[in-house]
Amino acid sequence: MNQSTRRNFMRDGFLLTGASAIAPRAFAMKDPAEPYRTPYKYPELLLRGTGRKGDFDEIAVDDPIVFRANGTFYMLYIGFDGTGYQTGLARSKDLLRWERVALVGARDPASKWTKYNLAISSILRDKRLDGPGDALKHDGKYLAAWNAYPGAGYESGAAVIGLATSSDLQHWQLTEPILMPQDGAPWEHGGLYRPDLLRAQDGTFFLYYNAKTDTLPKSEGGGWREQSGVATSRDLLHWTRYANNPILSNGPRDSDDGRFASNPYVVTHSGGFGMYYFGFGYTRPGRAKELLALGADPYHFTKVPQPLIEPGAPGTIDETFAHKPSIIFHDGALYHFYCAVSGKWPNELRGIAVARSKPW
Repeated sequence: MNQSTRRNFMRDGFLLTGASAIAPRAFAMKDPAEPYRTPYKYPELLLRGTGRKGDFDEIAVDDPIVFRANGTFYMLYIGFDGTGYQTGLARSKDLLRWERVALVGARDPASKWTKYNLAISSILRDKRLDGPGDALKHDGKYLAAWNAYPGAGYESGAAVIGLATSSDLQHWQLTEPILMPQDGAPWEHGGLYRPDLLRAQDGTFFLYYNAKTDTLPKSEGGGWREQSGVATSRDLLHWTRYANNPILSNGPRDSDDGRFASNPYVVTHSGGFGMYYFGFGYTRPGRAKELLALGADPYHFTKVPQPLIEPGAPGTIDETFAHKPSIIFHDGALYHFYCAVSGKWPNELRGIAVARSKPW
């Protein structure tokens, strides 16, 4: 069956206070992106599909979300078994050697929303660039955000976004969806992708996300475009999309993010904001790569022209795609986790990789 999914499309294309006063000085630096850079790749995958029939992550793993809790590093990640996404949890002491803990976000055949897929793809945590990355509790529980695609397959259909709470990181209670694609503007009518939670000092919750258009006419290149926006809430029940969404739009046709400006992951630093994201352009064969935009406030971002992580040379773990960022600081170094893809579908290898700010 020919499904309009990211995989097929990309394969075929092969701290608010004082922020506005501080961040402009950062832009005057020789390289304002320097604190965000992680040029040193670890050469091996940290997690990959198990290859065991019946495992939720038999075929591939994807989309890492790394954080710390109770003195241990954890990773929420997505597993694919040929039917759809489900969510796993892994733990580590050193950010390199990871032990699978459990399937923590299983599909629910009785659910309208998670019948085939469930991606718990963000957790409320300390988002300071050089902070410890601890998971934060709200009303005594961990808070996460999820998205789910209505159809069987890899990111198939117009996904929705909801919230989830947990006392132990393993058992999650899901809310009803809080953002629906049909309630948004045309740039998001095709479905909503990975959410990213951030809580401001005044208690406002920011939920960054990316979305796709409906299928475009051939005169506009076919397929779809992805861009990123934000919604805010004071009570986690009522969410307001920012009036000037998308806050991260596609670049020119010949740019690295001409088609996709996706999977925003927002951190704070020196009174300003940094948005890690991945870009995918029109150049064939397409190569997704990790990019960065910097902002003086949580709504306005300026793209940094140079990629942070590019796909590797032929034969490397990320020769095809390097995308879907998650950041954590540890022992004097910034770690940048991402999904690495090598080979070509249906024989690609998709797993979790990492780069950091200092050599290995």
